[in-house]
Amino acid sequence: MNKKENNKTTSFGFEAVTEEEKTGKVKEVFDSVATNYDLMNDLMSMGIHRLWKRFMLSQTGLKIGMKALDVAGGTGDIAALLREQVGESGLVVMTDINPSMLKEGRSRLLDRGKLKNIQVIQCDAESLPFDDDHFDCVTIAFGLRNVTVKENALKSMFRVLKPGGRMLILEFSKPNEMISPAYDLYSFNILPTLGEWVANDRESYQYLAESIRVHPDQKKLEQMILSAGFDRAEYQNLTGGIVALHIGYKD
Repeated sequence: MNKKENNKTTSFGFEAVTEEEKTGKVKEVFDSVATNYDLMNDLMSMGIHRLWKRFMLSQTGLKIGMKALDVAGGTGDIAALLREQVGESGLVVMTDINPSMLKEGRSRLLDRGKLKNIQVIQCDAESLPFDDDHFDCVTIAFGLRNVTVKENALKSMFRVLKPGGRMLILEFSKPNEMISPAYDLYSFNILPTLGEWVANDRESYQYLAESIRVHPDQKKLEQMILSAGFDRAEYQNLTGGIVALHIGYKD
């Protein structure tokens, strides 16, 4: 039975929904936020998301001529940076399940003259349409928590990664106890209000706050990566654990 046809439940923020319902609801969220996505990221993180992403890119191990895959690539900022690392002789493939986000990303890359040797493909992270052992590095930034069945996505990314390659996951995580009270206040009060003022969309940013809370914490995600087949896994907390960079190695 296909997962989109069954009645298994999963979380959409704090709400329990079927897997099929979550896929539809997440699509609605990103259809709504696509045009304001980068602006809201800058406002929500005060620009720090750019530093988080730069740090992730410093850990790819990519060289000129290699192949990189960016899953849930959104507006293309990661793909553009990966392209700088692999050069014109390399290849970057950017995927996203959401056509609105992919359209926005392709348009921005084209406007910046950076679409050369970047392929843009709409597909599900849970069933990536690429050959086994194909990419030298796979990245996913702030996308895993929106995937319906995360275990399937991790296994799919492992399958398409070459031996000797690495998978990098940049994702919101569990902050330390010193930060948590202020972070909760910001997430559940200021963030939805900001979404309402700037993007006229309070509900999507309420979902964002909730989705972060139900996402696996650092230790749990590390174990999920190992269970997906990776030989080694490690993580590094950024900004007090608000975000964590996870690396899975395929030896």
